[in-house]
Amino acid sequence: MRPVGSESAVRPVKAVLFDRDGTLVEDDPDHAGPDRVRPVAGAREALTLLRGRGIRTGVFTHQPGVARGLLTDADVRRVNHRVDELLGPFDVFAVCPHGRDDGCHCRTPRPGMVLWAAGRICTRPADLVVIGDTGADVEAARRAGCRGILVPTGRSRPEETARADQVAPDLLTAARALLDGPPKGRVLADERPIRKAFTADPG
Repeated sequence: MRPVGSESAVRPVKAVLFDRDGTLVEDDPDHAGPDRVRPVAGAREALTLLRGRGIRTGVFTHQPGVARGLLTDADVRRVNHRVDELLGPFDVFAVCPHGRDDGCHCRTPRPGMVLWAAGRICTRPADLVVIGDTGADVEAARRAGCRGILVPTGRSRPEETARADQVAPDLLTAARALLDGPPKGRVLADERPIRKAFTADPG
């Protein structure tokens, strides 16, 4: 008899959903316009690797400034369009425009945005990985039935890193860990130098 969960354990990754601000692009506390969008180090390379394997990519983002009247839906779309110009094409963008106390189903750690994005790209949650920089991001993945990888930044709290099922030091390492299926181990590492040491031609 096959152990419960063994099928999902070997299921290949079919899509990756990235948190936008702080994970894919530099976090801008001033909610500036599209001219201020700056990809984080390794973002382009990570996305190129994933798309080269046929893995679909998407973005999710919290924009509570819309609820507070600081931003419009059009402002958010313009920034997303710039992200798509610099790092796309992405298969889906998911946006939560609500405030922290609005009681919506989309704001992480609730799974609404993740499930909506999975539905839009016709991907089962078990085949989807969420990469973000907060405990709420990876908790939303867990609640949705997805895998979650935390890539800590300056706004990640130590307790969030300690609780995360999987942690990667940077975006490119997280992407490389996905290329051959579900990543293994809690702290993901870039093993390319190790592989090179064992496969290099001694001559």
